[in-house]
Amino acid sequence: MLKKGTSSVVRFGLFEADLQSGELSRQGTKVRLQQQPFQILTLLLEKPGEVVTREELRARLWPADTFVDFDHGLNTGIKRLRDALGDSAENPRFVETLARRGYRFIAPVHRVLPEPPKGESEPREKAPDPTLSRVHTRLCLVLSAVVVVVAVGVAAGWHAGRRSAAAALPAERRLTSSPENDPIWTAALSPDGKYLAFTDKSGAYLELLSSGEIHAVSVADDLRTASVGWFPDGGHLLATRRRWPEGKPSLWSLPALGGSSRTLIEDGSQGVVSPDGSQIAFVRGDYLQQEIWVSQADGGHPRKIAGGTVGAFGSLAWSPNGQRIAFLRYAFHTAHEQAEVSVGICDPATGTTDFILSNPNLWEGLAWSRDGRLIFSLGEPPPNRSDSNLWVQKIDGRTYRPLGPAVRLTRDPDGKTGINLSADGKRLTYLRVQESPEIYISEVEDHGKRLGPSRRLGLGEGKPYTWTPDNHSVIFTSDRDGVSRLYKQGIEQGAPELLVGGDTTVAMARLDAEGTGILYLLNPKNPSQPSQIMRIPVSGGPPQQVLAETGIYNLQCARAPSKVCMFSRIADNRLMFYTFDPTTGKKTQFRMIAAPDWILQNWSLSPDGSTLALSGAKQHRVATKATIRLWPLAGSGERILALDGWFAVACLDWAADGKGIWVNAANAAGKQNLLNVDLRGGVKSVLEETTMELGWAIPSSDGKHVALLKQETSSNTWQLENF
Repeated sequence: MLKKGTSSVVRFGLFEADLQSGELSRQGTKVRLQQQPFQILTLLLEKPGEVVTREELRARLWPADTFVDFDHGLNTGIKRLRDALGDSAENPRFVETLARRGYRFIAPVHRVLPEPPKGESEPREKAPDPTLSRVHTRLCLVLSAVVVVVAVGVAAGWHAGRRSAAAALPAERRLTSSPENDPIWTAALSPDGKYLAFTDKSGAYLELLSSGEIHAVSVADDLRTASVGWFPDGGHLLATRRRWPEGKPSLWSLPALGGSSRTLIEDGSQGVVSPDGSQIAFVRGDYLQQEIWVSQADGGHPRKIAGGTVGAFGSLAWSPNGQRIAFLRYAFHTAHEQAEVSVGICDPATGTTDFILSNPNLWEGLAWSRDGRLIFSLGEPPPNRSDSNLWVQKIDGRTYRPLGPAVRLTRDPDGKTGINLSADGKRLTYLRVQESPEIYISEVEDHGKRLGPSRRLGLGEGKPYTWTPDNHSVIFTSDRDGVSRLYKQGIEQGAPELLVGGDTTVAMARLDAEGTGILYLLNPKNPSQPSQIMRIPVSGGPPQQVLAETGIYNLQCARAPSKVCMFSRIADNRLMFYTFDPTTGKKTQFRMIAAPDWILQNWSLSPDGSTLALSGAKQHRVATKATIRLWPLAGSGERILALDGWFAVACLDWAADGKGIWVNAANAAGKQNLLNVDLRGGVKSVLEETTMELGWAIPSSDGKHVALLKQETSSNTWQLENF
């Protein structure tokens, strides 16, 4: 608490906090910060350089008679505080985390002395505060210790060097304030930098940045606007639009401030206009079979310039002279979550392409400034895999090859995507995205025809995969500590128990057929190396390797008396299914799906081990009608369940009794639903998710509960100043 006579205004870095009024500002501009994060900041500023324990924070924020999920509340408050300060847990400038102890404010702190009344003399300068001196020394040591160059994988022998963060980074400013679970999809700055065009689930909008006024972009039809960019004239938008659920995307010209819209290109998406306004580059084709095309500005004379092999394209960006197109290519050769991602530069006149950078940690987003700089987003190393930051690479204007190492532009939490530049190249905008997978528990009622109210499992951070044999605890993965590890948690417990730690990613876990062991999948850091199926006893004990194969992406076992266990792997653009012995690791190939739809399949093994259920669950571009394929493991034949009125299946898992399947699909309005589907194709919706993103449902073996995966997502537009 503030002592009598002490100023309530505190300065640190570019920030100023009034601890009495609860206001935070940055260089005179007010920074929005909720009450609880500000209370955390207040306590830290009251004790600069000292450890503030989690217990102290609990006592200040939540009195003893308050029932709250303290850990989740504090973690959320710290994240929001760091977000407001542009701070990072990995390389903190202000708030340092001390594992299992608390937090410490490490930046120099200065009290702002009030002006003395007229007639009084100015106060004498005080001796330096030794506490602040120690903090300043510590901060200098931290900044001096930042490592200079980290190489990333390269095509054609090029390496992007990570430079020291000691150099000043550009200032950032938030432009939009979309609430959680109502994310901004795409955003683009007008050529003159006066307007921001953006889209979300409700439509397309224009924001006048000088005043903050927002106006809807009016259209006379019911097509959905997925993304927007600008024509160089600043009067028209180039938009990707489609008719839900089964229409293919098309490119449209939309008047920014009134007028008629018109179709330019059928079966096209992700369009970008050349700097002189004469051409449009765009993506065409179904997922994994995509191509890059170029047309005239009115859509005429389209021609293919790249693609044709298995892969996807995105983030197109024209060079300043309009003679090259940069893009991201996604190649899926293995089953790991990270694809092989490369930055390519194509000559549209000849179709010749050079790949200048390859790294699985590249995120969506490219921009090419008028002074020859290519801006991209690169994921952070553990323990911050969910974060990415912007980097800039100088490109030779004659050879279109990289010049020197890449330089970091940002050092903040959250993912950075959707990079965009004003025409003069001085203002850069991007999306900051936060995604948080969470686990919810619901009771199953009326033989799966209804679900009771869902409640979050403890902190909720993670992805559920199975239950313990007694049906009391959920086994799940979580990267809450930076690396995806395996945990279990009772449905009435407040905190999880670590089952498998280490620095290797635990991708998923299942019970074996007998229910005595937990099988889990370890994914290597290098996707070319084998994945490992491991086993630990449910009762505890050391892990043992069952088998190792490249490209494993799913595994599952039936329940006793069946002994069937199965895994699938991807190699050479083929999806192969194997049965295996969870004790000896002996495997036998069961079936194979060849290109082009090998990665479009999601599957689940029935509890009795007799049937494999599959669905084209990863079809991204077109919302196909929902169908489920049923493959018998013994004999031949296949049955198809058509789910009339439903589209875009995302996940499926067998019900505990084997008489139905839990399916995530969308209705004709595009709302995600959890369906209970019987084996005749009868469908009952038991949950419609209207806010969070819905994942899969894992039933307990007694059929009384399901563990639901849901994801909170927030996304807003930010701008780099003085870029």
